Amino acid sequence: MSPTTQAFLAAVLGAVVAAVAVYAWHVTDRQQQALPPAPTPDVPPEVATVLSVLRSSAVIVDQDDSVLKASAPAYALGLVRGTSLLSVELLDLVRQVRRDGQIRETEVLIARTNATPRHVTARIAPIGSRLVLVLVEDRTRERRIEAVRRDFVANVSHELKTPVGAIRVLADAVSEAADDPEAVRRFSHRMLTESDRLTALVLQIIELSRLQGDEPLESPEVVDVDQIIASAADTTSVDAARKGISIRVGGTNGLKVFGAEEQVLAAVTNLVSNAVAYSDVGLSVTIAARASDDNVEISVIDQGIGIAPAEIDRIFERFYRVDPARHRSTGGTGLGLSIVKHVAATHGGDVKVWSSPGRGSTFTLILPQHIAAPTADEADHEPLAPELSGVSREDRS
Repeated sequence: MSPTTQAFLAAVLGAVVAAVAVYAWHVTDRQQQALPPAPTPDVPPEVATVLSVLRSSAVIVDQDDSVLKASAPAYALGLVRGTSLLSVELLDLVRQVRRDGQIRETEVLIARTNATPRHVTARIAPIGSRLVLVLVEDRTRERRIEAVRRDFVANVSHELKTPVGAIRVLADAVSEAADDPEAVRRFSHRMLTESDRLTALVLQIIELSRLQGDEPLESPEVVDVDQIIASAADTTSVDAARKGISIRVGGTNGLKVFGAEEQVLAAVTNLVSNAVAYSDVGLSVTIAARASDDNVEISVIDQGIGIAPAEIDRIFERFYRVDPARHRSTGGTGLGLSIVKHVAATHGGDVKVWSSPGRGSTFTLILPQHIAAPTADEADHEPLAPELSGVSREDRS
């Protein structure tokens, strides 16, 4: 057979094979189109029941990456929209789990439109051959608490280092000045000042650690507001006298609140101490109490340096100081207002602030009032409500 004939036969054979292949493809395609689509797998009833009562975010994804079912928290967290799983990271893990059947765990930061990102932990596991379950726990609060604790430890370390270091330096100075009585007295006085600051800081850290859970009081008792105010004024009287600041007491007498006497005293004392510390020489500080609905409002009013509006939201942060340049001269620890805030929270109350730079500040501690049942004689002679005396906001212009 000649080469030309062989080439011709090969070409004819190739054309026939190609025609057969095309015909076979068309037949297969028609058969596939005639078959009904693969049914969407059903979510097992028991799984659907569990999802309906879960507090955690749970999502079931099918073989096409479509969400078949999701718990209400999953929608609230922003994991699901319609039938789509929005997190790209979680969707990639879903595909990996579907591919090899291995359970996976991860931590993911979920970005949300016009909302704070959420830190979550996710556990992804297969259900049968085609479904994948995604369980998500929101850990944002835990992460925030951890960050606060880290900052707290760092700040405590920094604050403790200053007086401890100062005491060490002063001790060395006293040792070197042993032959100079005047220098020894001067350095000893400084050591006492630093040790007092250290003691105050440690005591406030202990107090704050007891309060920071903001747990309600287990056994509240009746606390005499008049006694609290008198004790707070007496405690701060020495510092006030040193600066020529007068402490005035006004408002309604005879009020009582539900709470822990020690905590309420600590809160009011901190407010008065701050007012004295940030007031200039010769001014006055007023403590006044009045009843308001079912609460008692204890206000501490000063005519000091005041607080800028931008600072108001931060003054209750631990170790935050409005005027860092003055904190050494005032002897403050930066924890007083944090303690006040936590005392208010543990008592189911609140603390409010009004302030204007150069005009002073008013801090108001709001606590639930204790109202004694009236006796028969008192019921026949209801007293008139007394008015709040003392300095008002308008009086300070």
